[in-house]
Amino acid sequence: MRKNLYLIIILCSLTSCYTYQVKKQADPAAGNKQESKKSAAPVNTSAQMKSTTGESKGLNVQPTPVPINVQETLAPNKKFKINVDDKSYKIIVDKWESDSLVAHPVNNPKKILKFHKNQINSEKIAEKRFSQPIADILTVTAYAAIGVGIYLLLR
Repeated sequence: MRKNLYLIIILCSLTSCYTYQVKKQADPAAGNKQESKKSAAPVNTSAQMKSTTGESKGLNVQPTPVPINVQETLAPNKKFKINVDDKSYKIIVDKWESDSLVAHPVNNPKKILKFHKNQINSEKIAEKRFSQPIADILTVTAYAAIGVGIYLLLR
């Protein structure tokens, strides 16, 4: 029992609330539709409502993804996980020298890495961010462990 308890405590202490997450692109087509709906005069007739729902079902066009500017995405002094030539790197961005990214690995600040912006897979750039769901899970687990500890002490 004690071994399991120690294992749980060690796992909770080693878990980080920070994860690498890929930024989701905003859909420009959806933004344009919302703006046009806001500017139109509101008329609530059932015939118009039926016609607009029929039109929206008929148009299932997938918008082409907007290319991501790698230089704007990879800002200096931030942590990222990038894919270069099918190899994954966790880096801290130092600076941009014209079209080349100068960075160093997270665990080795003395080693300098240089990548051309065309080598970096822009679809798989993940920024290190705080993850609220993981923090919530850890909080609930900690409260449950404290509750069980108090229960066992009072019993």
